[in-house]
Amino acid sequence: MRVIAQRHGKDLIVHLSQEPDEDHLETVNGQSDQVWVDLTFADPRQARPQQRRLFFALLNDIATYYVVPPDFLKTMFYTQYEFYTAGKSISLSDATQSSVSDANQLLDLVIDFMFEWRVPFKRGYELLPKDEAYYQYECCRHRVCAICGREHADIHHWDAVGTETRKLADHRQHQFMALCREHHTEFHTIGAEAFSQKFHVRPTRLKPEDLIKLGVMTQKRINEIDRRKSNEFSSNWH
Repeated sequence: MRVIAQRHGKDLIVHLSQEPDEDHLETVNGQSDQVWVDLTFADPRQARPQQRRLFFALLNDIATYYVVPPDFLKTMFYTQYEFYTAGKSISLSDATQSSVSDANQLLDLVIDFMFEWRVPFKRGYELLPKDEAYYQYECCRHRVCAICGREHADIHHWDAVGTETRKLADHRQHQFMALCREHHTEFHTIGAEAFSQKFHVRPTRLKPEDLIKLGVMTQKRINEIDRRKSNEFSSNWH
């Protein structure tokens, strides 16, 4: 693949070794003309001590909540990581050969578990990398305030969408953050830049299925937007 620079960003062009199976794409994605993918840039540096501290702080939170030994949880998540990566082992020891990206993947599994099973973030909360996309994404999925951890948070548009066009907007192009009413109000009081600097956070994008589940968009509206864009593209092409 190659990257082409533009004035306001970069396009990533991927050259496939073979034609994609359109039937398979439509099965897993619901459509074959537009496909959503996740792109992660690997960090090959050795896993950091901060990641180790966060991992064991989160294990202590889970151990306290479920009254199970931390060593049992460590083995469980190491095993889950090996399964998730098709047999790749991981270690967070001082002499580890695992990378920053490896450790982040392990931490994502732990964070995902805590959100799914409603485990309170306590000792590990201050160590959480609140500027990382996965944490913000999980906060939105579970409606947990990204700043204080309160439940039943609002799904806040980071970039403004006018009230008269909110129902017509393509929310797949916008960024979000889950905020309780108190922090939602503070955001609008001090503005996005000051809010980001104060809490060291940044927003995230949501997948179409999450936008539907959270009530931000409907499948019908997504289909309408995609049909309109397809028709516009066809008109311009001809």
